[in-house]
Amino acid sequence: METTKTKQHYLTAIQGMTKDQLCREISAPNVLRISDSQHGASNVEIAYAPFDFINVDARIAIVGITPGRQQMGNALQEYHRVAARTGDCTSALEAAKAFASFSGPMRKNLIAMLDAIGVSALLGLASAETLWSEDQHLAHFTSALRYPVFVGGKNYSGSPSMLSVPLLRQQLEATLVEEMRKLPHAIFVPLGPKVTEALKHAAPLAGVPVSQILSGLPHPSGANAERISYFLKRKPRHELSSKTNPEKLDKSRSDLDAQIEALRCKA
Repeated sequence: METTKTKQHYLTAIQGMTKDQLCREISAPNVLRISDSQHGASNVEIAYAPFDFINVDARIAIVGITPGRQQMGNALQEYHRVAARTGDCTSALEAAKAFASFSGPMRKNLIAMLDAIGVSALLGLASAETLWSEDQHLAHFTSALRYPVFVGGKNYSGSPSMLSVPLLRQQLEATLVEEMRKLPHAIFVPLGPKVTEALKHAAPLAGVPVSQILSGLPHPSGANAERISYFLKRKPRHELSSKTNPEKLDKSRSDLDAQIEALRCKA
């Protein structure tokens, strides 16, 4: 990953852009392109977006795979707006990250699952819903790959494996490891198996026990509705389609319940 341009270089560039220039960068990064490389037949590209803020006081970190183009656009536009109004880079970074993190139906599903396995109680909350409002100081929202990644011009969704592409592995080991080091006592919630793999790779490098990674939650995407319903015990086993593996979900739920209980005893 290119290192000659600093974060401040990109932030200054964003502040100097018009809204039209910003929209063009969101569609096809040029000034904000960090680096790219060829992997097989596909071009892998990393673009800058203001996802640098780390809430070092967080007790829970919710980890996606990488910001998509829409999330990138939301963060860039919010940073541009807040920086223009306040002139304060730090507050603009914090606002940009909070504004773009896990919105819509995905958030609703995630809240329901965190509540169901006892994460809210572990944090002393009535519901994980307040992690996006009055209890936001307890949460850190991030991605295994901090900066947006595009493969063949499309949002990266985990293929090829981030550990098999030198450019992506370098970003993971630079940014995710840094974040985990700054959150040594937080619990980490990976959204999906690719993110779990990334966190388990980064944890020993950051000195974080793997026991703090809550792996096994179904991905909160709306496309995963049946698995989520079964995990939450809202849909009975006999009504499941052949696409859903109840044994796997039962084991994940049992393992997570045990892990939360162990963390509660340790606290």
